[in-house]
Amino acid sequence: MVEDFKSALPHADIYVYDNNSTDGTDEIARSAGAIVRYEHKQGKGNVVRAMFRDIEADCYIMVDGDDTYPASFAPTLERLVLEEGADMAVGDRLSSTYFTENKRPFHNMGNVLVRGLINLLFRTQLRDIMTGLRGFSRDFVKSFPVVSKGFEIETEMTIFALDNNFRIVEEAIDYRDRPEGSESKLNTYSDGIKVLATIGRLFRDAKPFTFFTIITVVLAAIFFALFIPIFVNFLHTGEVLQFPTLIMISALGVAALMTFFCGIVLSVLKKQYRDNFERHLYLLRMMKGRDTDVSEKQE
Repeated sequence: MVEDFKSALPHADIYVYDNNSTDGTDEIARSAGAIVRYEHKQGKGNVVRAMFRDIEADCYIMVDGDDTYPASFAPTLERLVLEEGADMAVGDRLSSTYFTENKRPFHNMGNVLVRGLINLLFRTQLRDIMTGLRGFSRDFVKSFPVVSKGFEIETEMTIFALDNNFRIVEEAIDYRDRPEGSESKLNTYSDGIKVLATIGRLFRDAKPFTFFTIITVVLAAIFFALFIPIFVNFLHTGEVLQFPTLIMISALGVAALMTFFCGIVLSVLKKQYRDNFERHLYLLRMMKGRDTDVSEKQE
């Protein structure tokens, strides 16, 4: 992989991050000409955090180390970032060979499920959420706060880009199955549950008013379904015969109101966050411009 990417991007620095491997990955990568660094906290999210903090560049191409993504597509992603203004250029596997090459059917189903949920919740039309080949702008890399520790990181990056109005461009790429003897560290079930939980958490954080309004509607529906029969019976008899139920649904009604107002308060805080984030991007651009001016004067 290192040799392939050196041929595809001869002007690029190639980094390999070793995440507690025991098979000599670091020595193989170093002998092939890569810059090897180490991240001892286990998990892909931890590795991405280290990469984004440590490396300075105008364009970043990130790829899984399992030789499933051809290096020939890297220059296309680079062009999308540097020339066409993409903040995240996505290598779209699902529109090409993924479903025929991947031999784990539950992975196929999981990719479709995650894509469908994000497109539904965030009103978008993305084709591939979990791909391991992406290009990034400097603005995205230096403003993205990595929270996930594991394989949920792809979902987190996508939702962060959607929520903060970064430009996402997808490019269909070929995908090939893992080489014989190579095993994926992604657990279909446990990591799949983590990804779904991440979608829920990020949907709550990104769209608090919508999230809490949905909960309010559910609670209100239960409240009225139980309250109306009691109220109708009271109109006919003048008596309340189901005091325990009435007490319970009264608490449910209060909870629905509190949930709704929580959504309002958090949506205001979210608006303030977006304002501060735009100021952060502006300062990031100013700092980059100053660094460029200093380097030009030194030359």
